[in-house]
Amino acid sequence: MTQIIHFFGGVALLLRDIVLELRKKPFYFHLFLRQVYEIGWKSLPIIFVTSACTGMVLTLQFGLTLEKFGGKIYSPKILSLAIFREIGPVFTSLILAGRVGAGITAEIGTMRVAQQIDALLALGTSPIKRIVIPRFLGGIVALPLLCLFSCIVSIFFGALVGYWELNLDLFYFFYQIFDTPQLHDFFSGYIKTYFFAGFITLTACYFGLKVSHGAYEVGNATTKTIVFSSVLIVLGDYLLTKFYWMMVM
Repeated sequence: MTQIIHFFGGVALLLRDIVLELRKKPFYFHLFLRQVYEIGWKSLPIIFVTSACTGMVLTLQFGLTLEKFGGKIYSPKILSLAIFREIGPVFTSLILAGRVGAGITAEIGTMRVAQQIDALLALGTSPIKRIVIPRFLGGIVALPLLCLFSCIVSIFFGALVGYWELNLDLFYFFYQIFDTPQLHDFFSGYIKTYFFAGFITLTACYFGLKVSHGAYEVGNATTKTIVFSSVLIVLGDYLLTKFYWMMVM
């Protein structure tokens, strides 16, 4: 319990430092672009594979189950709502928590062990501004775009399975996909990705900066990052969903 309290307190202080440092010059734009590339572009292959498989599996599950009740034609409607509202944002965020969150923690933790952060302080450079802020903003920019990419890939491969396995016309499938969801169905999932990106990057930077010595601590911090950020994503998903629908209903 004490560790959880320390975690939330430390993350809150880290977020405060980010806000304060953002108001000061300089802004390392090239480092920000590099993080968008590292977090976004380099995550495309794994997002593509997992999203394609998810779309195919969900279409097959929905179609074969609904076929027993004569409702196979409704599988595109259910797929679109599931992908846009939940599956796309949450799965993409959990994948990035493992790939990006662990990488950020290991990188910053190694810098702590090698005393590179101490060297930045000795040169009068803020580690928050040079190390944390580019990763924080890079995650907030990259994750929503990856979520959109994930939704498109899932629906496309889901449509292919619907055509091959369920004998559903492609035109009908795509018509139902884009006709069923309302704008608020899309935004209810898409808005959450900004919060999830914050959860991942803040958690990763916090545990990375807490490393003091040794490779063991780096590994331990990496494990904590994945666990804490994943829990924050699933808990935050429930709370944000409840709050969003309270606002729009």
